Amino acid sequence: MEKHFSLGWEEWLSLPELGLPAVLAKIDTGAKTSAIHAAAIEPFGSSDNPQIRFLVYPNPDDEKLEITCSAKVVDRRQVTSSNGDVELRYVIETPLHIGDQVWPIQITLTNRETMAYRMLLGRSAIRDHMIVNPNISCAQPRLSFAAYKKLPRRRPVKRPLRIALLSREAENYSSKRLIEEAQSRGHVVEVINTTRCYMKIGGVMPEIHLDGKVLPTYDAVIPRIGASVTGYGLAVLRQFAATGAFCLNSAASIGASRDKLLAHQILARANIRMPVTTFASSPKDTKDLIDLAGKAPVVVKLLSSTQGKGVILAETQKAALSLVDAFRGLEANFLVQQFVKEAAGSDLRCFVIGNKVVGSIKRTGASGDFRSNLHQGGTAVAVRVTKEERETAKRAVRELGLSVAGVDMLQSAEGPKVLEVNSSPGLEGIEKATGKNLAALVIEYLERNVRPLSRFRDVRQINL
Repeated sequence: MEKHFSLGWEEWLSLPELGLPAVLAKIDTGAKTSAIHAAAIEPFGSSDNPQIRFLVYPNPDDEKLEITCSAKVVDRRQVTSSNGDVELRYVIETPLHIGDQVWPIQITLTNRETMAYRMLLGRSAIRDHMIVNPNISCAQPRLSFAAYKKLPRRRPVKRPLRIALLSREAENYSSKRLIEEAQSRGHVVEVINTTRCYMKIGGVMPEIHLDGKVLPTYDAVIPRIGASVTGYGLAVLRQFAATGAFCLNSAASIGASRDKLLAHQILARANIRMPVTTFASSPKDTKDLIDLAGKAPVVVKLLSSTQGKGVILAETQKAALSLVDAFRGLEANFLVQQFVKEAAGSDLRCFVIGNKVVGSIKRTGASGDFRSNLHQGGTAVAVRVTKEERETAKRAVRELGLSVAGVDMLQSAEGPKVLEVNSSPGLEGIEKATGKNLAALVIEYLERNVRPLSRFRDVRQINL
């Protein structure tokens, strides 16, 4: 029969297989699951042998003390926090040392940077012969963060990123520029045809397959998903995100920006100025629909339109009624939108990266065409936008949850009005007009947000 082993409400412990000689943990019998603060979580390895790398900051008062850990993944589990939030976490198993006791426990990886204790020991990790006394601090021998001074220190390691470019057009200008800039900075880029991917959903590690093989784990994903395959493309992007890859734009934000009706509703809720937009399902509402948009001339726009296709100007009330009836006959989803005459066939395109406008152009439509899209024969010149235009572009991108986007705006008598927010903005027109290397700025943004693990404990980990 084992003797009773006392634990206080907080205890010093060590996790030697993770390279953590001293951690002060809170003992919480009210929580079932044990957890440790982990940052820069990176899954890797095969589906048969899933592994994970992560950073641990064991001392809450010393953010410079950073330890790189790796372990085998034993599960992914939904955990409900004390405030009711549900999070899907990776689960690892490792030996735990407290005093003279050693036993294996399972630990979930999560963000505990706002917590006083970087580790929580839940009741599932406490054995039957152990007694927790909530009135005692450290019933077992105390350790110290000074133990980390004995560990070998290495300079931070900068590693190349493995980047997946989701695109069916590897040879277009934007794809080639992103590949060129990423490779020039030492990164590896693989172009993946979104529609050729297929997924295994379920199990410990999410899998994405292509041509009969499981795709490796990527550090980052640049989604350039065609409008015609948006639904499937977003499902693939969600699967990449589930593997731990940093996605330049999330599936949810791209979906919101692609759904023109939803995008307009989100922007309107944030009081971002737009042309008056109307939408209805019943053909009985056609005349009122046009009147609400400000009467003719009005713009009739397919919800799935891209590059100016499916965008038509109805100059008279009769033409607008006929056009709406024609779209309804095709069972197409469309919007009717106010025509901003003073824009005179021109619009602004602001290229936004990480809440900063990094390039702006004024696009003017071809002679006789109110559409300013470059794909429809328009021309572009670099411009300096006003503070109001710049702030409007940034707000529109933030409200839709995007990190990189092109914002199209009209210059009206009332101020800038947002037409559309493009989650996969083309680079050719704006790079050539401004002379700016925007592809490089996109890759730099990835580098800043995909945090490389900065310290490896042994050569075996460096080569993973």
